[in-house]
Amino acid sequence: MPYPAKLSAEAVLDAAQRLLEHSGPDALTMRALADALGVRPSSLYRHFSSREVLLRALGDQAALNLKDQVLDAAEGLAPRAALLAAAQAYLAYTRTHPHLYALLLTKENDLPLEHLQHSPGKILWNTLLLLIGRLSGDPDDTDHAVAFWTFLHGFASLEAAGTFGQSGPKRGFEVGLEALFNHMEEVGQAGKS
Repeated sequence: MPYPAKLSAEAVLDAAQRLLEHSGPDALTMRALADALGVRPSSLYRHFSSREVLLRALGDQAALNLKDQVLDAAEGLAPRAALLAAAQAYLAYTRTHPHLYALLLTKENDLPLEHLQHSPGKILWNTLLLLIGRLSGDPDDTDHAVAFWTFLHGFASLEAAGTFGQSGPKRGFEVGLEALFNHMEEVGQAGKS
């Protein structure tokens, strides 16, 4: 197969995302991706030096897409309503894109510090921190940001694993968010007095 002149990193990522979402992470091999694009596997290495680099790029893309969905959902809303809409958008993303979401949370321990500080995962973190800060009154409210993200990820993971069973979680998601939001508001009010 000849190397197509129009093969771009974006085209490779798009095809990789479709393959990942349709067939799961085990099906996303460089050979399968090359077949889907109609190129030789060696052509892919011009854009991504390894499968791991490709997966990291997909995870970065997922973080940015999730950030955009969270911000779009929260836009123009009062702080509490914005955070609720952001949480619902986050959960909707995990349901719609479970394989991409799993890549989003891949360890980044081997990346240099300068990459981590500007990584898409850090950008997503800062987005959640911003929305939480608007409710709690603390623009650097790391404690609540950790609690919020932990709650969202834990709920999404339990739901994806089928842990809630046939009856589902009932209103557990809303109850948990309400408790978190009430505490954020209490801390914010205490800080103002």
